[in-house]
Amino acid sequence: MKFLLSLYPGAGTGHEEFLAMAGRTGELIGGHELADPSLALVVRVRDGVPAVTEGPYDESAEHVARHYLVDCESRDRAVELAGLLRGRVEVRPLMEPVGLEM
Repeated sequence: MKFLLSLYPGAGTGHEEFLAMAGRTGELIGGHELADPSLALVVRVRDGVPAVTEGPYDESAEHVARHYLVDCESRDRAVELAGLLRGRVEVRPLMEPVGLEM
């Protein structure tokens, strides 16, 4: 099962431990640190024309600062991996593609 681990600013100090463990077990697919939300663009299509607004979609003070994508055997294992990060981490399962011919 694939899970997206979303981290918020100030998330813990366990990145090295997480990367070592998830890398060693082959569960880590990838991850990225995200640029500051002030650099974001929001694109909305109105009447077939894209309208671009600068800045984040949500003006809230909270924003995702980094994410990791993992592929592990269960939700419990995803939670265990997230716990290595020692901070507030949202664990969200990814939907599997349905009806796509490979």
